Amino acid sequence: MGVMDEFAFGEGEPLRALLIDRAREEGGITFREFMELALYHPRYGYYCQSRPPMGRHGDYVTSPEVSPIFGALLGRQLYEMWQVMGAPCPFQVVEAGAGPGTLARDILAWARHARPDLLAAMAYCLMERSPSLREQQRRLLEATGLLERAEWWDDLPPDSVQGCLLCNELLDSFPVHRVFVRGGRLWEVYVVWDGDGFREELRPPSTPALEEYFRRLGLLPGEGCYAEVNLEALAWVQRAARALRRGFLLALDYGYEAPELYAPWRQQGTLLCFYQHQPCDDPYLRPGRQDMTAHVDITSIVRAGQEAGLELVGVTSQARFLQRLGIDEALAVPGLSLRERLARRRAAVELTDPAGLGRLSVLVLRKGLPPCSLRGLEEGEDAP
Repeated sequence: MGVMDEFAFGEGEPLRALLIDRAREEGGITFREFMELALYHPRYGYYCQSRPPMGRHGDYVTSPEVSPIFGALLGRQLYEMWQVMGAPCPFQVVEAGAGPGTLARDILAWARHARPDLLAAMAYCLMERSPSLREQQRRLLEATGLLERAEWWDDLPPDSVQGCLLCNELLDSFPVHRVFVRGGRLWEVYVVWDGDGFREELRPPSTPALEEYFRRLGLLPGEGCYAEVNLEALAWVQRAARALRRGFLLALDYGYEAPELYAPWRQQGTLLCFYQHQPCDDPYLRPGRQDMTAHVDITSIVRAGQEAGLELVGVTSQARFLQRLGIDEALAVPGLSLRERLARRRAAVELTDPAGLGRLSVLVLRKGLPPCSLRGLEEGEDAP
């Protein structure tokens, strides 16, 4: 469990009181409900605060905050997708969970500089449920003269997208069910309030979908193991598939194939919290003031997409993806100062670090297109 922050009294108290009341009134709530309130309560949730959750001054760093190189390389992949599709106009790039807008700015700025033909065809659509982050997006794009290239969407209507649905570290931010295996049976983690603190109890699953989830995988987590089940990620992928009329789904997220994610040696699952760039394994320590995340099940994500009409192009790691797209070229541009070269080298190392951002999974699926190869995916890599 995490270390008590003795200087944090008073912070997050309204949400803590709300969680206590909910647990008392209902005799306990699922961990999924606890996590949803902690992250997404419209007033007190972590992602709905005015302070930015990500970046060097937040609690964690995502790839766009490391360097504009990341957005430029994704721009290269989007350009190739556009070409594969026959260069349609408009070419919609719909970024779900767009955060502060850093990735949108960098992709659009790269296109303006390197591929103005793509920029002329592109409609960049941002989706973000946090009002404060949406306002940050507008300010950022306005400051760089790119506001007119952007749109804001609240939903994904069926057959609304011709282009690419893009998400970076979105799926692992959805609230998850926590489960435990005892006596060969699946139990669900509930959160109760005992008067002194939050406590976990094991109860029968709140929904038959949890047992069905593992039945379809043909496995259970190991005896005495905790694990997470992200049903909302599967539902989101299926909504995205219905929204995609023709084009690609490109998702980057921390995740493993099911046999590795639910391996018997992974006794505590993958749930982790982050506060001021420090990991913490206690989700009850500072609800509403720390990020909470769990790795996604790539096997089930792919299957959910395929069942909704998508076809797999490939799966790889972020390190290999960026290397294939030419991250080393960013270090060899002539005329850079020593300071610029060193900054780019540090960024390249961080983005491809196999112990950090480089181990993110990159997943690409397609719809309404014939089989194709993409530069960011090694030919046939993890494709059926």
